[in-house]
Amino acid sequence: MLEMTIKEIAHVVNGTVFGDDTESITGISGIKEAKKGDITFIANRKYLGLIKSTLARAIILSHDMKDSVDSGIIIIEVENPSLAFSQLLSLIGPEPIKFLSGIHPTAIIGKNVRIGKGVSIQPYVVIEDGSVIGDGTVVGSSDYIGHFTEIGENCFIYPQVIIRERVQIGKRVIIHSGTVIGGDGFGFASVKGIHHKIPQIGTVEIGDDVEIGSNVTIDRARFDKTYIGNGVKIDNLVQIAHNVIIDDNSIIIAQVGISGSTKIGKNVIIAGQAGLIGHIEIGDNVIIGGKAGVTKNVPAGKHVSGFPAREKYEDMKSRAYLNKQPELFEKIKLLEDKILELEKKSNNNK
Repeated sequence: MLEMTIKEIAHVVNGTVFGDDTESITGISGIKEAKKGDITFIANRKYLGLIKSTLARAIILSHDMKDSVDSGIIIIEVENPSLAFSQLLSLIGPEPIKFLSGIHPTAIIGKNVRIGKGVSIQPYVVIEDGSVIGDGTVVGSSDYIGHFTEIGENCFIYPQVIIRERVQIGKRVIIHSGTVIGGDGFGFASVKGIHHKIPQIGTVEIGDDVEIGSNVTIDRARFDKTYIGNGVKIDNLVQIAHNVIIDDNSIIIAQVGISGSTKIGKNVIIAGQAGLIGHIEIGDNVIIGGKAGVTKNVPAGKHVSGFPAREKYEDMKSRAYLNKQPELFEKIKLLEDKILELEKKSNNNK
């Protein structure tokens, strides 16, 4: 239950109030579900029309949306509505679960393992020889940490994660359940119909402030390293092949597949189920649409979609033409019938 004045909320989210800042807010909700006395938010302009029907007393908006609102609702103007709303939710949400530091007696710790201060090792964890766990890190139940792997400070490794040997993980990294980091890259040499395994002797390096969803696979490099840059966010069910490089602050959404040795720039967004072939380069600030099939390099700043992936508006035009095919076929059939009719009349007049 939220019990704060508009003025108090604006202070929390660093916002500017337009309306009566002395009114009390008693709840927090989405714009469709809001009740009287609630506060809500809009982060996307396409939902502005819902303001007319919402029961919310106040709304959090960005600077560029404020002038679009002409109802009597109280406005709190902020830089980023989604971030502001999450800050507000943290005030009323359940207390975060805290894990006590220490090593559970069922954990198996190898030789020459270095464990920092305030580390929590949960039941049935296996940490192999020569590994390093940084201060304040939580290693969840049934996790496996391979030989000579290093995990930085204040990481959270959820239960049933596998991190193979010689992997480097930075600070404040979150890894969700079912993920495997450092599995062998998919490398085989085919000789006379027999597939011979090529050793994958490289590693995986993950930067700081990375979050990796559930059931993600990040393969180790054949040589050198597969690299995930600082601030990268990876959704569930993503496959990242050997020697892939993903630069800082990129976002990879669910069910994406990235083939080997592909290089992805900074601040790239790859939407769900997109697939990228190997040995291509994706420039900074590129957006790749859902289910796109990327078969060649994409220059910085482009927005591509479709298969094969091309610039968004070119792809949309192509799809529009395809959707008109039944109508065009009908027109062609009518024209053919008219031509046949004219030919018959012409032959009869000879």
